[in-house]
Amino acid sequence: MVIFNSILALLAGVGVFIVGMNMLSHSLQKVAGPGMKRLIGKITKNRFLGVGIGALVTGIIQSSAATTVMTIGFVNIGTMTLFQATSVIMGANIGTTVTGLLVSLSSFDVGIYASVLAFIGVMMQFFKNDKVKNIGGIICGLGLIFIGLDLMSASFNNNEIKEAIQNIFSGIDFPLLLLLLGIVFTAIMQSSSAMTGLVIVMVSSGAMPFESGLFIILGANIGTCITALIATIGTSANAKRTGLIHLLFNVIGVTIFTTFVWIFKTPIVNFLNNAFGNNYAIEIAIFHIAFNVSTTLILIPFIKYLVRIAEIVIKDKKDEREHVIKYIDERLLQTPSIAMEQVKKEILNMALLAQENFKKGIDELYSQKGDNIKEIGVHEDEIDYMNNVITKFLIKLSPLLGEKDEKILGSYFHVVNDIERIGDYAKNFADDSLKMKNDELHFSSEARNELRMMVDTIEKMYSLAIELFENPNQEKLDELNLLEEKTDAYKEEFSAKHFERLSQNNCTIELGAFYTVIISSLERVGDHIVNIGFSSQNPTGDQISKAL
Repeated sequence: MVIFNSILALLAGVGVFIVGMNMLSHSLQKVAGPGMKRLIGKITKNRFLGVGIGALVTGIIQSSAATTVMTIGFVNIGTMTLFQATSVIMGANIGTTVTGLLVSLSSFDVGIYASVLAFIGVMMQFFKNDKVKNIGGIICGLGLIFIGLDLMSASFNNNEIKEAIQNIFSGIDFPLLLLLLGIVFTAIMQSSSAMTGLVIVMVSSGAMPFESGLFIILGANIGTCITALIATIGTSANAKRTGLIHLLFNVIGVTIFTTFVWIFKTPIVNFLNNAFGNNYAIEIAIFHIAFNVSTTLILIPFIKYLVRIAEIVIKDKKDEREHVIKYIDERLLQTPSIAMEQVKKEILNMALLAQENFKKGIDELYSQKGDNIKEIGVHEDEIDYMNNVITKFLIKLSPLLGEKDEKILGSYFHVVNDIERIGDYAKNFADDSLKMKNDELHFSSEARNELRMMVDTIEKMYSLAIELFENPNQEKLDELNLLEEKTDAYKEEFSAKHFERLSQNNCTIELGAFYTVIISSLERVGDHIVNIGFSSQNPTGDQISKAL
């Protein structure tokens, strides 16, 4: 029964530790989001800068897996090259050692203070201010990490379970078996930090020999690659190569270090014990740092060769085409602040495609040549696809955000819908042009001039709305309102002139039907455009009105 309770305590400790790590990581991401966006934006071809940024970002968000998955996402959408991604991943491996240093503090008597931290963090969650909540999440996560470590430590207080584990490790005292153990358990837990914490607890309690812990830590560095490899499923060839490079980096480093530690095990153990006074927790953390820094220094001159190996192993698909989605990828949900920035870019991408389709649809109404019909249809399918993908992305992103960002995200749902409707009208204009061509119907010069005046106003509105979506500006918003009122006035004026032409037999009923539908559609397009512009000033959606 005692052994059973110890096992339950161990599992509970691991669970609390992982929950604490996730809470700490997610809260840090929310607090440090703007800084991370600036850091990612500074990535260049300079490999040392890439390593530094990767280390800094991972140190901030306390998750090498999150940084790697995010990097794969950027590579998948083409905003980061494979060379840049490799240097960032190297840096991420260094940044993740901060977690080991944090966990090593458990060697000091901090349990009671950790419990207080967790309590303070929970209390801060009751505040309405998002910043206070996020800081509370950081404090609570930090407290839970140490509470989890204390629970794990308590599970080894029983001599029976300690002896049982000692017997197990005496039976597998072989470096390659220990490596395999580290790989498997880290892959199962999906957290090298949790594995590091467990090893520190077991070594500190005497349940595991110190030298065995070193080999398991090396294996954990390979096991953590599983998360990245899973993230590459269904991605582009370059994204898959990023995951492979992450694996290659750790396999090469682990091979070098395993050989070195295997040969010089006794001198290395003696050196660490003498240098840090037999504080096994600190020694394991330092060993982890030494592994990742040394592996990076060894491999950083060979980034091009790692990239080349990945390109040889993973071939380009002959039918692989550039995807219409350029900026978002579900892997970016690991870092919500960056996902917010990227989804805004994707919505702008969709808006520009709809704007292009609108212009082509209008051109078809004038020319009736049919040159753009096929392209308009293809673009309409792409706009519909983007609407579907972006909406799903927004739904998944929404629960990850604070109150302020969630309101902005709510306006994005409306904007995407408005853009999709503009795309529909562009397709309708193209379809109308075909019907008119088949019936040999042509607008009079007067009707064409009226349409041109209305279209010119709407095109100005569209450009203004896109500017407003990117950068809110009250003066431009007032200008957009005036243009929208002008469009409404045009509709009334041109409708009256149209009925006058009908009464004077200067227009046929068949042609009049097309004209009436088109100017009504143009007015509706104007309404959708105004909604896009207002979204920048009014994220709650209170004034998003007429077109919905």
